[in-house]
Amino acid sequence: MPDASAFSPDHAHRTQRLALTALLVGALGIAFAPIFVRLSDVGPVAIGFWRTALAMPALALWMAAESRQRGGRVSRRPSSIADYARLSLAGLCFAGDLAIWHTSIRYTSVANSTLLANFAPLYVAPAAWFLFKERITRRFIMGMLLALVGAVVLMGESFQLDADHLFGDALAILTAAFYAGYILSVGRLRSEFSTATIMTWSGAISAAVLLPIGLYDGEAMLPATAGGWAVLAGLALFSHACGQSLIAYALAHLPASFSSVSLLLQPAAAAILAWILLNEPLGPLQALGAAVILVGILLARPGGR
Repeated sequence: MPDASAFSPDHAHRTQRLALTALLVGALGIAFAPIFVRLSDVGPVAIGFWRTALAMPALALWMAAESRQRGGRVSRRPSSIADYARLSLAGLCFAGDLAIWHTSIRYTSVANSTLLANFAPLYVAPAAWFLFKERITRRFIMGMLLALVGAVVLMGESFQLDADHLFGDALAILTAAFYAGYILSVGRLRSEFSTATIMTWSGAISAAVLLPIGLYDGEAMLPATAGGWAVLAGLALFSHACGQSLIAYALAHLPASFSSVSLLLQPAAAAILAWILLNEPLGPLQALGAAVILVGILLARPGGR
């Protein structure tokens, strides 16, 4: 007989607090990704391939260990073509996110690409309202817009509108659409499948898509040094297997729209990490932008949760 405490309001609040913590820690985990990308010596699409491919052994072991568990609630395994198609959709969206974002950097500034690629909430919120009937409040909209303004302020003078960058900027906006698709897909899949199952299957699809793209582009696919392999392993295990998995876990318990806004913590954390680890300057304007993002996330929080 199920434990009645599992359905109590206190239990639900504890679960949502844990999910919010996981979401924010996951955002901090993927904030390290630009640092690893900067230190890597392979091509941009190759980085995306190794990010998913090197994470596969750890994720597959996690999924296998999970299947041997006894007792407690066990999520079901994919068993039909429709199941595998939905898991593949998440992988395709994530592959598109990485490949298009890395390509956009070739045609526009890193600042423009990073900022526009983080505009996923503008896609997620209306899609979640229309497709999944998520409640979108006026307070949430204000918080989302405030967080996006903070992201713009964070980029400061680095963000430039230039006719020569329009193609790259368009690719960065398309990146945000693909990441929005990933968030929405994972959010729905988590109602049926475990985090390990989703991360393993979607990661395998992402790697399978990114490898031929990198080879076709003629990129440097293999690191030249042991240090290069260490950077890719750090990206795969820390940012993807840990950071992205925490985000996937949280999406089972938090609205996709709010989760997408909370992930704007990532560019703020990335700017701070670049200041600490890479000695990149962090001025007052960037600090203000990071603070505005945090206020926007707090304002967008689901009421009473």
